[in-house]
Amino acid sequence: LAMAFRDVNSRRHIGLQQLSSLASAGRTLLGPMKSCKFVVDESTNQSTLICSAVRLIESLDLSSAAGQLLNETIQAQNKEFKTGMSTLLFLVGAWSNAVLECLQQNVPVSAIVSAMSEGLNSCCEKVQCLQISVHDVNKELCSSSVRPNTSSSKTYKVACDSFLNPQIFLCLPKEVSPSKELVPRNSCSHQEADSNLNKGLVSPLADCKQKRLTHSRYFSALATSPSLRQLDDSQVCLSGQSAHPCECYGLGHLARALSHGNEPNMKLLKSIVAYQHERAECSGSNQFNIAEVVTCCLPGLPESYSCVCPGFVTLVSPEQAAVIKHFGDKPLWILLTEGDLTEAYRHLGFTKPRNVRTVLERPDLQEGRPGDVWLNTTLDILTRSQVSLVLVKGHVCENLLERCVANKILVVGSVPQKVLSAFGEASGAQPVTYLTQLSTSCVGSGAQLELWTASDGRAMDLGELVPVRIRVRGLALLTAVLTTAVPAKMQLVEDRFWTSVYRLHHALRDGKVFLGGGAVELLCLSHSQALAEQTLKLANKKPVTEFHGPWLAASSAEYKPVVLQALASGWSQYLAAVMCNTAKATSLFEARTLIEHHLKKAADCGSPSAYVLKEFQTGGMFQGGPVPSTGSAEGCRVYDNVTAKTEAWRRALDLVLLVLQTDAEIISGPQSNQLLNSPASSEFMFL
Repeated sequence: LAMAFRDVNSRRHIGLQQLSSLASAGRTLLGPMKSCKFVVDESTNQSTLICSAVRLIESLDLSSAAGQLLNETIQAQNKEFKTGMSTLLFLVGAWSNAVLECLQQNVPVSAIVSAMSEGLNSCCEKVQCLQISVHDVNKELCSSSVRPNTSSSKTYKVACDSFLNPQIFLCLPKEVSPSKELVPRNSCSHQEADSNLNKGLVSPLADCKQKRLTHSRYFSALATSPSLRQLDDSQVCLSGQSAHPCECYGLGHLARALSHGNEPNMKLLKSIVAYQHERAECSGSNQFNIAEVVTCCLPGLPESYSCVCPGFVTLVSPEQAAVIKHFGDKPLWILLTEGDLTEAYRHLGFTKPRNVRTVLERPDLQEGRPGDVWLNTTLDILTRSQVSLVLVKGHVCENLLERCVANKILVVGSVPQKVLSAFGEASGAQPVTYLTQLSTSCVGSGAQLELWTASDGRAMDLGELVPVRIRVRGLALLTAVLTTAVPAKMQLVEDRFWTSVYRLHHALRDGKVFLGGGAVELLCLSHSQALAEQTLKLANKKPVTEFHGPWLAASSAEYKPVVLQALASGWSQYLAAVMCNTAKATSLFEARTLIEHHLKKAADCGSPSAYVLKEFQTGGMFQGGPVPSTGSAEGCRVYDNVTAKTEAWRRALDLVLLVLQTDAEIISGPQSNQLLNSPASSEFMFL
């Protein structure tokens, strides 16, 4: 990937060519049928499977200024939305090529910037008619998923949306209500919830005969463990019936429509929705709260072991796992520490006195290695406070870890801030920056430790690391345990999970979604072409293919049609790539032919937006492609986030225009005449 610029022609616009060359590596990352890429680290010879623009850009040679700008743009999109980066990367390449074509026709830079910015703003306003409220989407998808049961009374009811474990489905006589017969409804309390969530989220099973599905991509063979034949206190209890007849808590079908075919993560996402729905009934909190979700990656295990567990699941050393076995089920005192737990750590903003050089902070009156005094003092503080569990936001001194293990104290480092906040709220612990600040009021209580167990009840030992679960009564925290048998695929699995979570999060935050499957981009393409035709008529001139005096006082109107057509070419390239990646077209030629066919029909219709809406409703061009169907036309529909998508468009065009104008200013600077007469003049294009 270090040869990303091998096709760069030095006689053309260098910055735009570099953007185009970098973006070309991500053409296969669009659509639900993404083509994954292996990235090999030359220093370690380890390979990683990636399927996102963020991981791709991190692996490319970004030594150029244009590459650095591209990286910053994609990282900004990822930080804010966690989705839309592939769209951004592709449009950067498409519009870079489009601008290069404009430059070859001697279109002034100012005209390109003005017309393209105006065209994109007009497209963003035009596609507002393709927005639909989340409430309407839920109502339509949920109602369409409910089908009358015409089978006999002896048949069994299968809960297809087995929220809490991908490996298990619920099998009951249809007369039996799971909320009334299996789960006694008691008072809502954190104590009851925690007792039901002792060992992870597992679907409640009735003690009845169960049919086995052996050829379904959604269900696997049922476990025959006795623990799966009856409901015990280690299984989750969903009290009360869902207000939604399809049992998706109003979010399941929406999440599926936003997932773009990412079916494995739907099981995990539904588990999160189900648990948070239960908490919402008890505490009145939000039904879907992304701040209460963290991940724990366990490479080496089959993906069927992925699940959602209440509490905080993390990895510790085997020696620390032995300490956990020593604790058993007894409640522990817990301490939360911000920053690093090291001798040299100083808080952010700490400034040493000027003109003072510290030789030794305190005299070492005891024999031993440097730092022993700090270790002894730290361990003495923890022992006197009777703390058995310490969660640290930053790094932890290795020597301190060894000392703590010997004294039966578990110290866990690199804990996310939201995990510390959740434990602080549930246990009453107050975070401290230094252990010298520790007092009895800062220590929390009620923490429990246990080895993490898989869905079949077996404890996992991954060799060097052991997964453990930390919980406190009333803890508002869920851990998505992500597993894969291929270690190189671990990053891919985690990225896909967070993409699905954030798509649902942004849809609920926006309150609306776009029609997906390329519907929005087709309307943008149609609208851009219409704008180009209108401006061409207003110019009242013959079509211009090349302008021989770009710096002459020519009206900007004569350049607009060319620039708007260039903008439209970016939309066309995007649609063609998506159609090829979703198997709707076998080649780019076939994809472009289909696009032109739909554009003609949209123009003949008289209202392109009405045509797009009709095509989406009938499941034509904008159907979900290979997205698994639920048995209805509505089940194949896909939707996109509104704000994330439009911001990806704007960021892509802003980056292209920034690189265009920056290079133009350098070329046309005050020393342009000297540069023109220099031997290096062939490397630049003068306007």
